[in-house]
Amino acid sequence: MCAIAGIIGFSDSYKNIVKDGENISARLIRTLKRRGPDDDGAYKSDNALLIHTRLAVIDPENGRQPMLYKCGERELVLVYNGELYNTAEVRHELELLGYVFRTDSDTEVVLLSFAEWGEECLSRLNGIFAFAVWDEQNKRLFAARDRIGVKPFFYTCQNECLYFASEIKGLLCCDGVDARLTVDGVREIMLLGPARTSGCGVLEKIEELLPAECLWYDENGLKKHSYWDFSRNADEPLNESFDEAKEHVRELVTDAITRQTVSDVPLCTFLSGGLDSSIISAVTNERFKQEGKRLHTFSVEYRDNKKYFKAGRFQPNSDDEYIEMMVKHLGSVHHRVVIDTPELVDALFTAVEARDLPGMADVDSSMLLFCKAVREFSTVALSGECADEIFGGYPWYRDKEIRMTDGFPWSQSTAYRASLMRDDFGSANDCEGFVYSKYLDTTNRVRERVSDPDEQRMREMTRLNLEWFMQTLLDRKDRMSMYWGLEVRVPFCDYRIVEYLYRVPWEYKDYLGREKGLLREAASGLLPEGVLWRKKSPYPKTHNPSYEKAVKEHLKEELSQTNCPVLQIIKRKEIDKLLNENPGVQWYGQLMNYPQIMAYILQVNYWMGRYGVEIA
Repeated sequence: MCAIAGIIGFSDSYKNIVKDGENISARLIRTLKRRGPDDDGAYKSDNALLIHTRLAVIDPENGRQPMLYKCGERELVLVYNGELYNTAEVRHELELLGYVFRTDSDTEVVLLSFAEWGEECLSRLNGIFAFAVWDEQNKRLFAARDRIGVKPFFYTCQNECLYFASEIKGLLCCDGVDARLTVDGVREIMLLGPARTSGCGVLEKIEELLPAECLWYDENGLKKHSYWDFSRNADEPLNESFDEAKEHVRELVTDAITRQTVSDVPLCTFLSGGLDSSIISAVTNERFKQEGKRLHTFSVEYRDNKKYFKAGRFQPNSDDEYIEMMVKHLGSVHHRVVIDTPELVDALFTAVEARDLPGMADVDSSMLLFCKAVREFSTVALSGECADEIFGGYPWYRDKEIRMTDGFPWSQSTAYRASLMRDDFGSANDCEGFVYSKYLDTTNRVRERVSDPDEQRMREMTRLNLEWFMQTLLDRKDRMSMYWGLEVRVPFCDYRIVEYLYRVPWEYKDYLGREKGLLREAASGLLPEGVLWRKKSPYPKTHNPSYEKAVKEHLKEELSQTNCPVLQIIKRKEIDKLLNENPGVQWYGQLMNYPQIMAYILQVNYWMGRYGVEIA
């Protein structure tokens, strides 16, 4: 994986911004270097500056970027962040058309695909990516993001230029791009966060390409549109029995995982002992055995969690025994990453710098620390994210009362969130209306209609989860891993799986009344029975009371400072109240409760200070 950035312009404003090309190039490279520590490069012309930092995974000796293609007067320049999983097929198709390849990299496949098919190349690419191609002859830029939105692409149109970058910090390091927060930006942070509206960069004038969206930019301005939607075939009846669907799922999942084991550098898997990571580890292990290699697996845990763990509705058991069961089944070399409270708290702030926004509190910081440890061994890892959204694993899919309640099921705390905000940013009604409008914007895009109202609601729930909850987790996984130059692949995000499962009826997904029942049946024979039918347990978090104590003391310390940035948007009396009593609300899903609310406020405070955020 890598980082990309660029500035495109057609006026004197562009010339002034890039007149010292080496200086602005060096600044962008330095800002984004963590995503691509192995190499970097720049391209500059009269209208375009393109930057790339590289994490070499496929064909490390070649594939340098920006990559150029010249044919007569035509000159195309590509910067690309991502990984193709059907490189061989697309490459073969291009070779039949007469193209000759100089490297084994998927970068060259993307570039020549665009050279041959233009925008239509996107329909042929299976992978996770964000890329931009500058057409020097026609003076225009094309950019696109993968169908699911695994890889980021932020941009802003200011100073008569288009700026783009893999991370928001890549925009903010450019002169004339400021960190300003409007009323709607405050509401994104306080009412929706750590989620954010699709396409919204939270800060004023900063946007993000949507999943499956592409853009063109030239002297006439910017135009963008979507090139794919997972519901495009949703009106077609499935016409498959349960057994046929089970086999279809097994084939899709196995193929997606197998494709993503290709790497020219060390590859490992995350293993929590849950269904999703265990399936990925099992399929990867079979591939490794065929190649005479032994799989390395990694898990995360917390100091003294055995001492303080209490089973609950959402976390019925700890991971240890199931991890051990899988390690014995696989014969893998297993690594346990143990995180202690002090480092977990300290990493809250590093996690903000990785995400460029306040995030999921210790859910982010633990992933950041985990990825740091994994990176000492491996450059690439496979992870089980997104199966719950696609196969219906979360409690809010299966609890009918939650499922049929209007609003985001993982965030029913709008009234409490609003009570924290200063009155400048809207009344309680304004806040409720803001959140509800986002919810309706999403559910109203479910255009297909089915006769069964429960099935119709499951379509709405799936879209809500894919466009909101899953995107938050994908942001987390990308930023926390790429901060250390670790590429984490997510096989369940293969667009073929998403598109197919959207059409599969809920009664199949809920087979035997079990969460992800269809996936469990599809994985039969791959896993030990105890793991195959283990009740869903979420990403592990610390149960150590020292964590709550530490974030509380840290927040008190911040409030004692002369300048406490978060008080520009949050009422002091409400934070004091929070410090003295647990409000008893879930901030975001089952993993963000009382300690995480305080940690989130700490992250907001740090973000506003570290990034110099101004209230517009």
